[in-house]
Amino acid sequence: MASSAPGPRPPHAQSPVPVIDLGPWRSGGPAARQRIAATVDEALQAAGFLLVTGHGVDPRLAARIRAAARAFFRLPAKVKEPYAVAVGGRGWLGPGAEANSYAEGTASPPDLKESWSCAAERPTGDPAVDAEWFRPNAWPAEVPELRPLAEDYLARMQALSDELLELLAAALGLAPDHFTRHTGHPTWGFNLNWYPGTEVVGPPLPGQFRIGPHTDFGTVTVLDREPGAGGLQIHTDAGGWQDAPYDPAALTVNIGDLLARWTGDRWRAGRHRVLPPPADTPTEELVSLVYFYECDPHTRVESLPAPIGRVAHAPVDSHTYLRAKLDAISVS
Repeated sequence: MASSAPGPRPPHAQSPVPVIDLGPWRSGGPAARQRIAATVDEALQAAGFLLVTGHGVDPRLAARIRAAARAFFRLPAKVKEPYAVAVGGRGWLGPGAEANSYAEGTASPPDLKESWSCAAERPTGDPAVDAEWFRPNAWPAEVPELRPLAEDYLARMQALSDELLELLAAALGLAPDHFTRHTGHPTWGFNLNWYPGTEVVGPPLPGQFRIGPHTDFGTVTVLDREPGAGGLQIHTDAGGWQDAPYDPAALTVNIGDLLARWTGDRWRAGRHRVLPPPADTPTEELVSLVYFYECDPHTRVESLPAPIGRVAHAPVDSHTYLRAKLDAISVS
């Protein structure tokens, strides 16, 4: 499936994805904070996405991580193969390992990407939990600069994600720690996604994407992305599929299934996809930094009641849910 869809457009007044500046949220008075919270609530009902500026993450750090990631991904396959893992592992997800549309129950060819994946590794002291969710990360010896850069970035992402969860609690009129009381020792995942051109992946098959349509699985996802014609699209009920707005100063934030369930479907998990290499620029190559935040292992996720919540989902164990989703997108 080739596409000639236009590249992501700058944010504009009609976009369901607003730009949220964290500066006024941190330093503004009650009226400013209330306006920001109301904007967040409206956006997460409509699309499940935000653009966030004022986050304090130096863009040069992401640029250096991208350079290191590209150095790894461009290595010969035989050099990368010793790091190969399955979905949910720590290492290299090679071509054909993952099909995100499976999470929606939709059959599709595998996603047109490679990933370097890592995840939470600080042990809890519970052997069973640690064996499943807090194993040591692997790092490529061929690109030694990647580890310190990524670890710096990951510390910043966890702090930012907790701040975002506090903002989201305020947007619902809840106590600031309503969600973060469940992130004392959380799990998270981090993917460096490489989307090469057709000279690497070949022509897209019918129904094949760089990442197939899906929603993320956890609480919040924080994405540092590059603009491209074969880039991110979001889905809303009002507009269908549309190019995600892009702001070079912003991080793209969306909520996942667990948080949507937590809000009783007041907020929607942000449904999205990444288009295949475009027909008019088939050699387009992009790298995304994707941080998936979750919560403490085996948190009981129970829908907020009305008037906040709209659907009373049955309570779920957070990590039973996450494991089922990770298994679902694995290409056997």
